[in-house]
Amino acid sequence: MLQSWEAGWSCLLGTLRSLKSEDLERIVPIRNQGHSVMEAIQRQLAHYPYHVGQIVLLGRMFAGPDWASLSIPKGRSDAFNADHFAKPLRREHFTDSLIRKPE
Repeated sequence: MLQSWEAGWSCLLGTLRSLKSEDLERIVPIRNQGHSVMEAIQRQLAHYPYHVGQIVLLGRMFAGPDWASLSIPKGRSDAFNADHFAKPLRREHFTDSLIRKPE
């Protein structure tokens, strides 16, 4: 499954990297509807979360009580907020804590 996941994202990211600015207004057909390349990208980026949600739902079903929350666990928002708001305001992306930084 991870190989398919990586292959799909590699295909998308490779395609995005290959685009030139003049490509963004080209018309491409999706289900027999003409979209600019920019519209097609936006359409896909809006569609992917649906499938990710399906994968998460299946993961929760298979894991049962062993499921580990992907966000703030239910009933722990107060503790999470207290911890985060106790720190000074800083500029960072919300995924920074999930990505291992080089040492």
